[in-house]
Amino acid sequence: MISHEFGISTVDTHFLRPQLAASHLIVQDQRAALIDVGTNFSVPSLLEALKNQQIPIENVDYVIVTHVHLDHAGGAGKLLQALPNARLVVHPRGARHMIDPSKLVAGATAVYGEAEMNKSYGVIQPIAVERVIEAADGAIVSLAGRSLVFLDTPGHAKHHFCIYDERSNSFFTGDTFGISYREFDSPKGFFIFATATPVQFDPNAMHNSINRLLSYHPKQMFLTHFGKIDQVGIAADKLHASIDNLVVLMESVSDAGEKRHELLVEQMMSAFLQEIHDLGCPISDEAASKILAMDVELNAQGLEVWWDNG
Repeated sequence: MISHEFGISTVDTHFLRPQLAASHLIVQDQRAALIDVGTNFSVPSLLEALKNQQIPIENVDYVIVTHVHLDHAGGAGKLLQALPNARLVVHPRGARHMIDPSKLVAGATAVYGEAEMNKSYGVIQPIAVERVIEAADGAIVSLAGRSLVFLDTPGHAKHHFCIYDERSNSFFTGDTFGISYREFDSPKGFFIFATATPVQFDPNAMHNSINRLLSYHPKQMFLTHFGKIDQVGIAADKLHASIDNLVVLMESVSDAGEKRHELLVEQMMSAFLQEIHDLGCPISDEAASKILAMDVELNAQGLEVWWDNG
């Protein structure tokens, strides 16, 4: 667990590997909220984080999921079983999938396969409707008087919001503000890229969502993948360029027929590795490719869905 100012902590959910996915714990006057919660297998780590902060489970008021992709929300049902007073806060478009996760599970199984679903996510637990808060654009919830403001931020998914914490002047961004793995940090900066995971990638909407977040002049961003980014303007510029580069890559292979997906994966990985080289990061290509393989594959799938849907 990494502690920050203003009662914020980054908790590793231990999804697949260390420092891939985070939950963020906010504590205010002994009341708590968790933002993004990983999978069923993340629940013990989250409960341990509460214990370490000396927060009784009865004092957790909210479990918040930025969107309902399973690496962010898959453990919400199981976690709520352990938190007697907590309520789930979710985008209105995602609420029904938390109440009845059958379609969500079916969609994820189609992408990952049944064996991988069981191994990585477990059995997704439904959440009683009376424990669900649907947070529309501009909604505010109070954590012991601390305002958390919800902004509709499509681009990665139509059921995605980001959470603005007025006290720290920070956003909790889920996947809207990209992915930045700490293994690639170097004295020259950090590597960050846009995520086009299927099936609702929309480059124009993502550009607009990033600009909307910037209009609040935030001090820092807390990413689910992974942790705090405090050079917000630099990160935003890199993300805008990343979105445009993904679109150009997709256009470049659009006529490749059966080889399209293979070429897209190959060229995306090559471009990412070149950016990492330019940062002077000492990690080997083999190690970097292993870290990035899942994201490159999912980005390629998402780009192709976007392109084919025209």
